[in-house]
Parts: sequence; C-alpha cells; structure tokens
Amino acid sequence: MSSSIVQCQQLNHVYDGKVALNDVNFELQAGEPIGLVGPNGAGKTTLLSILSGFLHPTSGTVRLFGHSPGAAQLNGKVSALPQDARLDPSFTLKEQLVFYARLQGYPKPQAIMEASRVLEAVALPEAADEKPGVLSHGMAKRAAIAQALIGKPTLVLLDEPTAGLDPVNVRTIRSIIAEQTSATTFIISSHDLPELDRLCRRILLLENGRLQTETIHVNEQQSDTRFITLQMESCPAPEVIAKLEALDGVLQVSNPQKNEFVVAYNAELQPTIDLQLLQCLQTNHWQYRQLSHGKTLEEKLFFSE
Repeated sequence: MSSSIVQCQQLNHVYDGKVALNDVNFELQAGEPIGLVGPNGAGKTTLLSILSGFLHPTSGTVRLFGHSPGAAQLNGKVSALPQDARLDPSFTLKEQLVFYARLQGYPKPQAIMEASRVLEAVALPEAADEKPGVLSHGMAKRAAIAQALIGKPTLVLLDEPTAGLDPVNVRTIRSIIAEQTSATTFIISSHDLPELDRLCRRILLLENGRLQTETIHVNEQQSDTRFITLQMESCPAPEVIAKLEALDGVLQVSNPQKNEFVVAYNAELQPTIDLQLLQCLQTNHWQYRQLSHGKTLEEKLFFSE
C-alpha cells in the first residue's frame, strides 16, 4: 500500500523580493517516478533545494516522511543530485563512493561492497579505479547518480539528470531509474518531456512559481475517449484529417504541429482503431514514422483543453 512521502502546504519562497515559489500545495505518494517540469525560472530548482534541506522556505510547511527536510531522521532515506554535481577529480570513483558510504555509517568492508553495488547499478563497474577527469560526460553523470543511490534511499531528487547527454547515455540513465523504482521513488526535474513521458505517470507543472493544476496524471483518465498520436512523413494535412475523421469511432482529429495528428476516438465503439488507422494510411499511400497510444506529454501539459 502506498504511503505519503512529500507534503507541501502553502509553500512560498522569496529571493531578494523576487517570488520563486508562490503558495505551492501538493502531496505525493511512494511509487513510480514523478516528473517536475516548467520553463526556466519556474521554481523547479528552488523546490528541489527546499525538499533537499539546502534552503528554508520563506513560509509554509514541508514534510518528507513526516519530517522537516534535513532532519536527522531522513539521513540515508533521502538523497539529491543537483544538476551540476561533480565528483572530486583527485580520487577514484571507488575511493569517493566508499567515503560517502562511510559518512552514512557503513563500516569499511560494507562501504566497499556498497560502492561496488552502486557502480554496478549505473553500469560502471569497470571504471571503479578511474578518476572523474578521464570519464566522458555521460559516464560522469552516471557516477554522480551512483553517489545518490548509496544506502538505497527511499526518495531520490534528480535535477536535470539527462541534460547534455547523447541518446545512448539518456537511455542508460532511463534504464537505471526504471530498475530502481521498486524500492525508490524518484522526483525528476527535466526539460526532456519525451523522457519524462516514458518514465513518469505523474507530473508537477510549475510556472512563475505556481503549481499549474495539481498533480497531473500522465495516463489518460479511464473513460471511453482515448487518443492516438500519429507522427507522419510529409502529407496533405487537410486530406489526412478528413479521411481519419471518417473512420468509425473517431471523434476528432487535431493537427497540433506539422506532420503530427492526435486522434480522439471512442474505445468502446472502436477497440481496434490502430488497425483501422494503419489500413487507412496504407490505402492512401501515406507513410508514418510512429503511432503511439495516448497524447504526448507536451500536448497534455500545454495544449489540452
């Protein structure tokens, strides 16, 4: 049974007269990763800093597992990885991870085992004796995540964990997070909406310091109206819309951007709509790049009515 891990009530934070967070209220339960999104300056890093205990809110209350951020009761239970976190270039990965494990109270033999465990978890066991300076950007990011995983924390806060990474390392980090979710809840701040769409079922959207709607459930609500998103090659948009809307069970077709179509349909009337769509595309000799069930996260957050 899920339990509350984070509670924020009337949370406000002000820097030199500038409002960074404005009356933010939400409650999160343990479970699958939670996304934190919003434009630059929206308050995401401020919120993560408060949850980490690095900042004290100007007003309002914050509780993690029933305790104030930074409380001794949270040691080993909550960890955070700031966006620009770096390991010390003077020591090997294993030396540093053993040191951080010792800070959490591990005896040295167990600290060595824990360092090996987290390096294995981030697919870097072969780099244990390397210093950070010889690592690629992606490997360095994964090593930093290894530090955040020491002690098997229940809650991990990640600020832009895939920023600036190539697709291979992005996929690796996605897999690392997914593999840890049975025991750990992640709150992930990111501008990478496709990645969050893959990882998260719940999203917090911040804008100008305010929570824009409460927690958004990424999966469509259980109802008869469902959606399919079609990414097409170059095609005549008006004709595509007309043909798709003529299919049985289709309620509406929108064209939010070039060569992308969102098909709303009645799942009860037409449970095999994906097959009907593919047959329509084949009949009209239209090529598609991707067909996916549901709306994209970008569409859900910023363009849905």
